[in-house]
Amino acid sequence: MTPDPRLRAARRCHNVLNPLHSTHYFSPDLARELAAVGVADRDGAYFAARSAAMGAVGAGTVTAAFYNFKHDLVARHVPAVWRTASPAQVLAARARAVDTTLRRLIGEETLASPEMAEAAALALRAAEAGTRHARPLYAAHADLPVPDEPHMAYWHAATLLREHRGDGHLAALLGAGLDPVEALVSHVATGKGMAPKFLLATRGWSRAEYDAAAGRLRARGLLTADEDLTLTEEGARLRSGVEALTDELDRAPYEHLGEVGVARLTELATGFVGTALGNGAFPPDLIGKAG
Repeated sequence: MTPDPRLRAARRCHNVLNPLHSTHYFSPDLARELAAVGVADRDGAYFAARSAAMGAVGAGTVTAAFYNFKHDLVARHVPAVWRTASPAQVLAARARAVDTTLRRLIGEETLASPEMAEAAALALRAAEAGTRHARPLYAAHADLPVPDEPHMAYWHAATLLREHRGDGHLAALLGAGLDPVEALVSHVATGKGMAPKFLLATRGWSRAEYDAAAGRLRARGLLTADEDLTLTEEGARLRSGVEALTDELDRAPYEHLGEVGVARLTELATGFVGTALGNGAFPPDLIGKAG
C-alpha cells in the first residue's frame, strides 16, 4: 500500500516540532527552577514537570501515561513530589525554565520575530483539532491556558501536538504486543531511539531487564540472533506498522491545518529547531545503539 503523502507530511512536521518541546528536559534551567521550589531530584523533576498538567496524580497514573518507565522508579517520586511542590508551582517553574531555555537556544531576535508569531498561530490551529478521548497527556495540557508570548504559545502548541501523537503511539505499541522495555529496545534497534545508556539512566530498568527484553524480541523473530540490536524483516515490519498506526491516529490536527499550513509550519519549525540543535540543545550521543 502506498503511504498517504499527507500522513508523511504530518510526521515530518511532528519531527521538527517535538524536539523543540523536548529541549527543556535536557536544560539546566528546568533543574534549577524545580530545585527552587524544592524538587531537586532529577527523576522527580521529570515526572513532576511532565505530569503536573494532570494534577496531583499518583504513581499508577504516571506509569500508565508515560508507558516505558519502570513503576518502581515512578513510585519513588510520585505522589511524594506533590507534598514538596504543588502542580501549579511545578507548571510555573516549568514555564520559567522553557522561557529561559528558548531564549538561550534560539535567541531573543527570533523569539520576537513575525515568523515565531506565525508559527505559534499555525501550531495552535493544528492542536485545536486534537481529540481528548483516550489521550490523558494531551487532554490535560489542552486544559491549560495558552501563554501570551508567541514563543511560549508555540512551545505550548508543540507540547499539545507532541502529547497527542504520543498518547496515540502508546495505543499502537499495545496493539503490537510490545511491553514497555520491548518498546524501548525495538526503538533502539531502528537506529532512531535514545541510546541505551540514557534509557538505563532514566527509565528505571536494569541492564538485565533490558537484555531480557531483547531476548524476548529475538524469540519472537523480531531481532536477529546476534548480539547487535538489529531488526529482522519481521521486526522492521512491526515497527513500521507501529509508526503507520501512530500516523493514522495523529491525522486530525494536520488535516485541520491543511497541506499549505503543514508545509509552512514545517518550514518554520525546521529553522527554529536547527538553531536550537546548533546551540547544543541535546547531548551529541543521545541517539544510537551504542551504550
